[in-house]
Amino acid sequence: MTHLSSTLSSPLYDNAAARAIDRAAQVALGISEYELMQRAGRAAFRHVQLAWPQARRIGIACGSGNNGGDGYVLARLARAAGCDVRVVCLPGGAARSDAARQASADWGAAGGETMVFDGALPAVDLWVDSLFGIGLARAPEGAALALIDAINGAGVDVLALDVPSGVDADRGHVPGAAIHAVRTLTFIVDKRGLHTGAALDHVGELLLDGLGVPDSVISRHSPTARLLNPDALVGWLPRRELDTNKGDFGHVLCVGGDHGMAGAVALAAEAALRCGAGLVSVATRADHVGALLARRPELMARAVEDAADFAAASARPGVLAVGPGLDDGDWGRALLALALTSGKPLVLDADALNRIAAAPRALPDAVLTPHPGEAGRLLGIATAQVQADRFTAAERLAERYACAVVLKGAGSIIAASGVTPCVIDAGNPGMATGGMGDVLTGVIAALRAQGLSAFDAAACGTLLHAAAGDAAAGEGMRGLLASDLFSHLRRLANPCA
Repeated sequence: MTHLSSTLSSPLYDNAAARAIDRAAQVALGISEYELMQRAGRAAFRHVQLAWPQARRIGIACGSGNNGGDGYVLARLARAAGCDVRVVCLPGGAARSDAARQASADWGAAGGETMVFDGALPAVDLWVDSLFGIGLARAPEGAALALIDAINGAGVDVLALDVPSGVDADRGHVPGAAIHAVRTLTFIVDKRGLHTGAALDHVGELLLDGLGVPDSVISRHSPTARLLNPDALVGWLPRRELDTNKGDFGHVLCVGGDHGMAGAVALAAEAALRCGAGLVSVATRADHVGALLARRPELMARAVEDAADFAAASARPGVLAVGPGLDDGDWGRALLALALTSGKPLVLDADALNRIAAAPRALPDAVLTPHPGEAGRLLGIATAQVQADRFTAAERLAERYACAVVLKGAGSIIAASGVTPCVIDAGNPGMATGGMGDVLTGVIAALRAQGLSAFDAAACGTLLHAAAGDAAAGEGMRGLLASDLFSHLRRLANPCA
C-alpha cells in the first residue's frame, strides 16, 4: 500500500498554531516582537519592489494590531526609498500592541504622516492591506467596511499582508466584505483558510515568506492541514512492475444509471478504466446495457433488476462505486441497501448520499464525496453552515460516518478520523458542470481497487481529478465537459511514465 510522504505536501496551520509559532520564533531567534515585525515589513517592501517596480505612490491601510505594525514598517522603508507613501488608519485606530506602537512611532519619527479615513482615499499606484491579518473572524462594520469597499473600488492592484482583511484565515469563510487582493504575502507559516472556500476569490496569488524562522522551530508544531498540488501524485502512483496482469489492479463495480440516467454511471465507469482499474463492471438497468457497451466495449455491463442479479454482479469486484444516476426510486434504494451490506469497500456519491443522510450509519472503509449541499444534508445543517467552516464540516462528516470524506468545492477537503486533513490545490470553476462528480467517483474507486487506503484513494483521486480538470480547461473553462477529463486522467495517472 502506498502512502503520501509529508515531503510531497505542504503544511498548513490554523490561527492558534500560527500565533504559537510566532512566539516560539521570537524565543528561538532571541529577538523581540518588534524585530520580527520589522522582518515582515522588510519582506513586504522587497516584494513591492519586485512585483510593482513602477509604483511610486503607495497607499497603506494600517490597522491597530500587529498586522498594521507590519504596514507601518513597510511605509517607513518605502518612504526612505523615495516613494510617495500615504498611510491611512481607521477612526480610533491607534496602534495597540507595544510592537505596533513602536512601528507607528518610528514611521512618525521618519517624517511620515497617518491620515484618518474619512470616506475618501488618495490616488495611488498600489494599495497595501495591513488592516486586520488573522485577527478578524467576523464581518467588517462601519468605517472598516467602508475602507475595504473603497480600496476594492480604487481601480489599482492590492497587496494583502498575511491575510486579506475580512477573510477568516482559520476557516476560509468570508462573512462580509473583504479585500480582493492581486497577491497575498503571508508570513512564517501558511494559513489553512487561505486555500478553501470563498477565501480563494480574495487571496489572489499567494506567496509565503518564512522571515528566517528555522524549520526546527516550525516543526515543533503539528500542522492542522496539508496542501496537495499535482506534484504529489507521484507519491501514490509509482511506475508499474513489468510482471503484472489485470488482476493485480483491481475490479470495480459501478452501480447506478436508473431510467434516463445512464450517462452518469457511464462517466464513472470510464473514469475508473482511465485511472488504471484492471476490470470495470457496471450494474445498471437492462435498457442501458447495449448503449454502455457500444460507448465503451472494455466495460462489462449487465442488467441488474433484483437481489439475485446484484449478487451475481458483485461477487467478483473488490470495490463498489454507488450513486451515479441511482435516482430516488425503489430500484436505487434496493441496490444501495445491498451494496451497504456487501462488506466491500464503497465509494458513495450523489443519490446514495441523499439516502444515507436520511438514515445515518457508520460506513467503515467507505469514501463519501458530498458537495456542500449534500454535506449539509448528511450533517443535518444548512449549506451555508458547511461553507462557513469547511474544515469542521469535513471532520464532523468523517467522525459521524466513520469513513473518509471528500468535501467538494473550491479547495476540496479530504478528512478521516485520526488523519491530518488535506486541501486540494487544483481545480477550476469550469468543473462546476454535470457529470464531474460521477467522474470523481470512478477515479477514487479505481485507486481504491489498486490498493490505496480509503483516505489515500480519496486524496489522490480528488487531486488527480482536479489536475485533469485544470489540464482540460486549457482551451477555456466555459463549456468544459466531464468527459473532457478522460485523456488527461490517463496521462496524469502515470506521473512516472
